[in-house]
Parts: sequence; structure tokens; C-alpha cells
Amino acid sequence: MSTRTVLTLALSIALAACSTTPDRSSSLDQARARYQAAQNDPQVLSLAPDELRRAGESLELAENAFADRKQRHNVDHLAYMASQQVSIAQATASSQAAQKITQGAAAERDQMLLQQRTAQVDSAQMQLQASEQDNAQLNVELDRADDNARMDQQRVERSDARVDALEMQLIALDARKTDRGMVVTLGDVLFNTGQAQLLPDRSGNMNKLADFFKQYPNRTASIEGYTDSVGSSASNYDLSQRRANAVMAALTDRGVPADRLSTRAFGPESPTASNETSAGRQMNRRVEIVFAPASDDMSMQ
Repeated sequence: MSTRTVLTLALSIALAACSTTPDRSSSLDQARARYQAAQNDPQVLSLAPDELRRAGESLELAENAFADRKQRHNVDHLAYMASQQVSIAQATASSQAAQKITQGAAAERDQMLLQQRTAQVDSAQMQLQASEQDNAQLNVELDRADDNARMDQQRVERSDARVDALEMQLIALDARKTDRGMVVTLGDVLFNTGQAQLLPDRSGNMNKLADFFKQYPNRTASIEGYTDSVGSSASNYDLSQRRANAVMAALTDRGVPADRLSTRAFGPESPTASNETSAGRQMNRRVEIVFAPASDDMSMQ
């Protein structure tokens, strides 16, 4: 074979090798593995869903570039960006979990704040009662004078006072606004571990909840039971249902009509913290009272 022929053949082989895109990308494999690990982490799923979604979008761009046989450095760059997005999601979840644990550690401080808020509610109720007495006398005077304008003004003031009282009572119960309505969370301090029998309610939350229902007869609520992930799924659902039923029974015993209440069992679903720590598991063992919105409750719209 001539020297010219050999050189031509070698050049053809080299060009063919250069035009072939590798079948695998180590940087893309690494990004894919990190994303899958984050997807399997309940803490990341629950505490950093937006960041994890963005990581998935970045990984998809890298996958598409590889599938379209883009240049190697473009694929590597997109894979690196996906890995960074995964790191951001993991860091965000860790930060959120740490904040929740810190909140749990500050339970005593929160209890003191709750007592202060309760005192504020009591004061507001006394002011409301005094205001209603004054309003009654004022109504008599307005009827005698047939002053409709002043009567309308008084009705507006009493409506504002009822809204203020409702807000103060919900604050005292540590209610929080959610897409489902206002939610009051009862921790597992009302139950012994693994039990559904109510312990003595030292905080008085049951009485406060019952008083709330009595003062607002148009209010209905769903009582939802949750557990941590320890134990079998069946036993956790059963325990969460029995605890929700126990709270409902305690409220009906205090005069709340049963047709205004319902119960649901969620077991280990929708954890508020990681089940990998004792503090996180304690936060997940809870009963939530979810108040349905009411047409006359402007503060909760």
C-alpha cells in the first residue's frame, strides 16, 4: 500500500472518531444521581419543592442537550447548573428544618406568648361586653330620637368589635392562615406516646375551642390526625383516626354540636418536619383543627 493511501485512510479514521459524540457523560450522570437522591429525600420534597422543581428543569435541559448531541462542553455546563440547583434545594431544606427545630425548642417562650395573647383576648372580651352594654343604652336613645344615621353607625361599630374579638381569639389559639382555612394545631402533649386517650388539658385549649364554637355558631371544622413515620402505616392511620375522634368527643362533651365537626386520618402523610430527628417526629405527631371559611368572617377571607 502506498504512503499516500495510508495517510488518507488514517485521516478518515481520525475524522470519524472526532465526529462521534460519547455515549455517556459523567457530569450528566452525576447530576442525574444527585437529583434522584434529592427526590427521595422527604425533607427536600416537603421543605424545598420550588428549588427541587428548578433543579429538575435544569437537568431536563442537560438531558435534551445530550440527546440532541450538542457539544460536550455545553452538556457539561448544563449538567453543572443542574447539580448546583440540587445543592440549593438541599441547603434550603436543611435551613428550613433547622428553623422548625429551633421553633420547637422555643416552646416555653411560645407558651408565655400564648398566655399574654389570652390575656389580651380576655381584655378585648371585657371591652366588647362593656361596649355592648353602652350600645344597648345608646340604641334606646336612638330609637326615641329616631336617628337612623346614628343607629347605622352603631351597627358598624359592633360589627368591627366582633371581627376584632374573633381575630384575638384565633391569635390566642395560635391559628395560622392556610389555603384550607384557619388551622389550629394541637401537639402530641395531649396524648401519651402511642395512645389516643386525652391527657388533662393544662393549656385549656379544648375549653377555648369549645367557647369559640359557641360564640360563632356558623363555624364548622374538620379535625385531622397526623403521626410520625415510626411503626407500620396501618397502625399510624388507625392511631391518627382515634386521636382525631378523641378530640371531637372532647369538644362535643363541652357542648359543640357533632354535626359541625368531622374527622379525618392522615397518619404519616404531610409531615411538617423531618422524621429523622426526635424534634421533627414530635412536630409531626399532631391534631389539626381546620376551620372552614364563613361568609361573615371578614378577617379570614
